[in-house]
Amino acid sequence: MELLSTPKNIEINNITCDSFRISWAMEKGDLERVTHYFIDLNKKENKNSNKFKHRDGGDAGSWHKPGRLERQLMSGRREVRGAAGRDGLLEGDGDALMSPCLSPDYAKEHLAQLQEKAELIAGRMLRFSVFYRNQHKEYFQHVRMHCGNVMKPSLKDNSGSHGSPTSGMLHGIFFSCNTEFNTGQPPQDSPYGRYRFQIPAQRLFNPNTNLYFADFYCMYTAYHYVVLVLAPKGSSGDLFCRERLPQLDISSNKFLTCCVEEGELVYRHAQDSILEVIYTEPVDLSLGVLGEISGHQLMSLSTANAKKDPSCKTCNISVGR
Repeated sequence: MELLSTPKNIEINNITCDSFRISWAMEKGDLERVTHYFIDLNKKENKNSNKFKHRDGGDAGSWHKPGRLERQLMSGRREVRGAAGRDGLLEGDGDALMSPCLSPDYAKEHLAQLQEKAELIAGRMLRFSVFYRNQHKEYFQHVRMHCGNVMKPSLKDNSGSHGSPTSGMLHGIFFSCNTEFNTGQPPQDSPYGRYRFQIPAQRLFNPNTNLYFADFYCMYTAYHYVVLVLAPKGSSGDLFCRERLPQLDISSNKFLTCCVEEGELVYRHAQDSILEVIYTEPVDLSLGVLGEISGHQLMSLSTANAKKDPSCKTCNISVGR
């Protein structure tokens, strides 16, 4: 039997209290022969030490069972992510070396713990009327010229918790809805660009929409972010979220609500959290208004691929202990 090559350039990074990322390099020719990945996390120098436990109670170091990982290998995808003992995806650059990696995904019960923590700091609810999305002028020009005036969902980046099941998996469009306390209007500053698309809240959020909790994190600052997903009922995004994320009652939750009051829909958002709302379907620019904001572009506040503070006691949970 011909053995696989010895792994090279082994790295462990993105370490938090509940997740990590491990990567290594191997020869490209070996990739076609790999069917399982095995990571032994037991401490060899002390056989009596505690072992890392899987969510299902098994010791870490179990084989990835045949499933999504093998299907992705067969289809040429190059990303591996997932908890030990669970199916994953494969990540690499397609050159002579491939770099599979392992990073635990939160299960629904873990996200429920995050949700409880997020609810503790959500604060009172404030009324709002529009969702908005800031980007550079070139982004909206591209949408108009090459996308038929329609913003299309894109794959979520790796911002937030390392264990978020939406990272690198869910397609959507990021919107904001937070308002300034003194004006009740969206802030005039933005980290993402000076051009803002505003759309009436009912266009994206109504009784035919399901709402899901996806993440809670901070970036070494006092600000905390809550990631929510809005998915029209029965859509592909809705089906994805239903299996992986806690669903929220749209009329009664601590983050974002849609209620009927005196015959009209009324919207409210949490005051003390910055909400990042992912809408899972395409959005036509004709449904809203595009304009330029008068404030500054605060690049330092961007959450693109933002890394979660692993030491924050407010937004971290214990997984697999």
